[in-house]
Amino acid sequence: MEAFTTLTGIAAPLDRSNVDTDAIIPKQFLRKIERTGFGKHLFHEWRYLDYEGTKENPDFILNKEPFRKAKILLARDNFGCGSSREHAPWALADFGFRCIIAPSFADIFYNNCIKNGILLVKLKADDVDELFAVSAFGKSGLIAVDLDKQVVGAASKKFSFEIDPFNKECLLKGLDQVGWTLQFSSKIDDFEATMAKDKPWLK
Repeated sequence: MEAFTTLTGIAAPLDRSNVDTDAIIPKQFLRKIERTGFGKHLFHEWRYLDYEGTKENPDFILNKEPFRKAKILLARDNFGCGSSREHAPWALADFGFRCIIAPSFADIFYNNCIKNGILLVKLKADDVDELFAVSAFGKSGLIAVDLDKQVVGAASKKFSFEIDPFNKECLLKGLDQVGWTLQFSSKIDDFEATMAKDKPWLK
């Protein structure tokens, strides 16, 4: 997956609490097993006025400029609650989001996002309120995220955030759990060779 180091851009403000995974990607679009192609169905029932997805809802934030191509999403409490479907981060990533900032996230959703290269930043509710205010300025309201320094910057202010060191390193290196394991392939090969020699009956 793509490494995450720094990201600067506008942030799309989704001013709703308890956004569940069925709202992020409705169940009728879960028929594929590959990770691509879900972005067009992201927030489908909010983005479109019709079931087919041909008529945009002009009031929904992602249908407004300049937020159509935002890579940062601002959200409220308990974002990603509901089922454990990994399609939710697939849809967010396929749409183009690399970072989501909110006061809290559902645990399973949080871990699924990290494994798919999306940085989730937990900030105090008051700090998130300030970022929502910055986002109202559109193109001039830029937000900067620095994973290495664990800082979000906006409007001359900085907000620090915490992240598990292992998750941080995986994101910085662009590694999922399989990629992390493959770093040690030579050691794994050495171990298997030793085992085959010392305990041949195991083969």
